[in-house]
Amino acid sequence: MRRRVVVTGLGSVVPTGLTVPEVWRSALQGRSGLGPISRFDPSDLPTRIAGEVKDFDPSMAMDQKEIRRSDLFLQFANVACCEALEDSGLDMATEDPYRVGVVVASGIGGIRMLEDQAKHAQEKGLNRVSPFFVPMMIIDMAAGDLSIRHGMKGPNYATVSACASAGHALLDSFNLIQLGYADVMVAGGTEAPITPLATAGFARMKAMSTRNDEPERASRPFDSERDGFVMGEGASIIILETLEHAQARGAKIYAEFLGGGMTADAYHMTAPDENGAGGEMSMRIALEMAGLDPPDIDYINAHGTSTPLNDAIESKAIRRVFGDHADSLSISSTKSMTGHLLGASGALEFMLLTLTLQEGEIPPTINYENPDPDCTLNYTPNASVKRALEVGLSNSFGFGGHNVTLAARKFHEEA
Repeated sequence: MRRRVVVTGLGSVVPTGLTVPEVWRSALQGRSGLGPISRFDPSDLPTRIAGEVKDFDPSMAMDQKEIRRSDLFLQFANVACCEALEDSGLDMATEDPYRVGVVVASGIGGIRMLEDQAKHAQEKGLNRVSPFFVPMMIIDMAAGDLSIRHGMKGPNYATVSACASAGHALLDSFNLIQLGYADVMVAGGTEAPITPLATAGFARMKAMSTRNDEPERASRPFDSERDGFVMGEGASIIILETLEHAQARGAKIYAEFLGGGMTADAYHMTAPDENGAGGEMSMRIALEMAGLDPPDIDYINAHGTSTPLNDAIESKAIRRVFGDHADSLSISSTKSMTGHLLGASGALEFMLLTLTLQEGEIPPTINYENPDPDCTLNYTPNASVKRALEVGLSNSFGFGGHNVTLAARKFHEEA
């Protein structure tokens, strides 16, 4: 018997805001969070822009000693988790801790600490490497630290699948609840990749936009003049639980999580399958697992990275899955505003999907000015649109050919 899984808490720290209400307002207003890189001198790089989190204060969740001993990706996760837990009203003092789990993803983890400690070792010697280096760097430490701080003793691990990482974290969490391993899951993703080495690596791949003089217009998914993604950072954490558990404690409910699909392209390390077969099948499996038909879908929060290959291939895959109904879909890429949060992007975009369904207002794809003959869908250009919505999808596709599609529905008491 399938257990109904609902979303009861949201937390987010991203380039467009430090709280969920701020992030949601920014999304509806089409406000960009992108700008020049300030964290280091990028003058030697072809890409000198990113989506940095501004005015971030980790002290609301961690003390100063903990902050000094933790990478930024872990700080983001802690602040977002505190907001999500407060929003959900979950009281761990009254919960069975073994029925509450944590799966938090990251694509890269503590790369700032890796860079800093490598430089320190080179300058001072290997015996001067920090004893906190490994726990500061490893990707699973976000899930581990959240469980320690909040006494959550259920399933606990990280998922790592590049830009699909948080999508996998959410779908794994859904499946863990379905299989009876937990009643509540803290799920999401966190990423802090705006460092010299990571930025240089992506820039050398020629994957990122070089529109340095107008960063707010640089991320332009589905536009014919797109020239690459803009890297972002931050975390989004989502509280999932069974409907019965949520109702028993009187929790508010944002949306119902219906499940999802996941596939592999088995094609190329960094390029998507040129026919979009992996993404297409991910969407088809998501529909099947959720008990949906293509005409049931009203909205898709697209992967929409603003790269020449991804946007055209994703658009064609959507058209193959939905056929004539594709022209009735509303689609948007919120990466046009937040930038691409890599391993955390799937959590942010699923959060925005749940709010879109609840509020009946679709965030725009900003900077859409020049139609591309290879991208022929309704991308909600430049301004939000109010529309009655019931069911939506969120796509996340990652380097290595990883594909995840998540499905959610506006909440109703009756299934």
